[in-house]
Amino acid sequence: MRNPLSKAFRALEFHNFRLWTAGALVSNIGTWMQRVAQDWIVLTQLTHHDATALGIVTGLQFAPQLLLVPWSGVAADRYNKRKLLMLTQASMGALATALGMLTISGHIRLWHVYMFAVLFGAAAALDAPVRQTFVGELVGDEHLPNAVAINSTSFVACQMLGPAAAGLVIAKVGTGWAFLSNGISFGAVLLSMYLLRVHELKGNERPSELRPGFLEGLNYVWARSDLRSILIMLVLVGVFGMNFPIFTSTMAVTVFHSDARAFGLLSSMMAVGTIGGALMAAKRDKPKFGTLCLGTAVFGIGCALAAFSPGYWWFGAALALIGAAAITFMTATNSIIQLSTERTTRGRVVAIGMGVMLGGTAIGAPVVGWVANHFGPRCSLGIAAASAFAAALIAARMMAGPAAVPQDA
Repeated sequence: MRNPLSKAFRALEFHNFRLWTAGALVSNIGTWMQRVAQDWIVLTQLTHHDATALGIVTGLQFAPQLLLVPWSGVAADRYNKRKLLMLTQASMGALATALGMLTISGHIRLWHVYMFAVLFGAAAALDAPVRQTFVGELVGDEHLPNAVAINSTSFVACQMLGPAAAGLVIAKVGTGWAFLSNGISFGAVLLSMYLLRVHELKGNERPSELRPGFLEGLNYVWARSDLRSILIMLVLVGVFGMNFPIFTSTMAVTVFHSDARAFGLLSSMMAVGTIGGALMAAKRDKPKFGTLCLGTAVFGIGCALAAFSPGYWWFGAALALIGAAAITFMTATNSIIQLSTERTTRGRVVAIGMGVMLGGTAIGAPVVGWVANHFGPRCSLGIAAASAFAAALIAARMMAGPAAVPQDA
C-alpha cells in the first residue's frame, strides 16, 4: 500500500517529469525574484509609491494572455511542445538579462519597464498553454492531476525562496542584479528540456487545419455549460482577486512602511500557505468540483481578513490563507478543464481559460491600483473578497443545478 507521502509525489516516478521539475525549480526562483524586483523598482525608484503605475505594469504584462489566445492555444495543439517551450523560455531569459543590464547601467526608466512587461507578457502568453498541456505528455492523463499539483508545489516553494532572495539581492547589490539572476536561471530549464528522453513522451494528436482551430476550441467551450460557468468564476477571481503584487506591495509600503526585506518576506509568508494547499491537492486522485466552491469561499475569507489586518504579522497570516485557497482553486480548475476536454482541443481550451483568467487580471490591475491609490489598499482587498464570494455562489449553483459537473470530473 502506497504511503501518503509517496502518493503525493507519484508523478516523480517518471524520469522526464523529474528532470522537468528540477529545471523548473531553479527557473521559478528567478521568476519570483524578478516579480519582486519589478514591483519594488516601480514603487520606490521610478515613482513615489504610485500604485496606479504598478497596476499598469501588471496589466501590460498580463494583457497578451488574452490578446494572443487565438494563436497560443492553436500553437499548443498543433506544434511540437518541447521545441516551442525551448523557444519561449530562451526568449524570456534574454529579456530578463536585457532588463537587468539596463537597470545596472542606471538607464532604466518607467517606460522601459512598461515595454519589457509587454514583451514578457507576449512570450508568457505563448508559453503558458504549451507548458500546462506539456505536463500530460510527460506523465499521461492518469497522473496529470498529481503532476499539476507538484508543478504548483514547486512554483510556490520558489515563492518562499525567490522573494526573500530578491530582498537580499536588492538590499545588497541593487535591483538590476535580481533581474539578471532571473535571466541566468532560465538556463536550467533549457538544459532540462534538452536532456529529456523524447521517445518516452506521451504523444498528442494534432489537428491538421490551423485556420479554424481557435474557433473550434471556442465553440467547444461555449457548448459546455460547465466550462462556461468555470470561465465566469475565473473572470471574477482574475479581475479583482489575483492582483497579489498590488495588494502586497501597497500594504507593505503605504500601510506597514516596510523595507525591501520585509516586503519580500510577505510573499514568502503567502507561499507557506500556498505550498500547504498544493501538497493537499497532490494527494487527491481526481479533482472534485466541490473544491472550486471551497477554494473561492476561503479565498474570500482570506481577503477580508487581510483587509482588516491590524498589523504586519496579521496581514502575513491572512496572506498564507489566501495562498492556500488560491492554489486549491487553480489546481482544481486546471485539472478539471484538462481531464474533461478532448486531447485534440485541450491546448485551445486551456489557453482560453488562462486568457480569461490572466486577461482579467490585466484589466483589473489598473482598476485595483487606482482604488488602492484613492481609497487605500484595504478597500481593494475588500473588493477582492466580494468577487471571490460571488464566484463561490456560482460554484454552489453549478453543483446544485441539473447541469452541474459531476463531483468526480
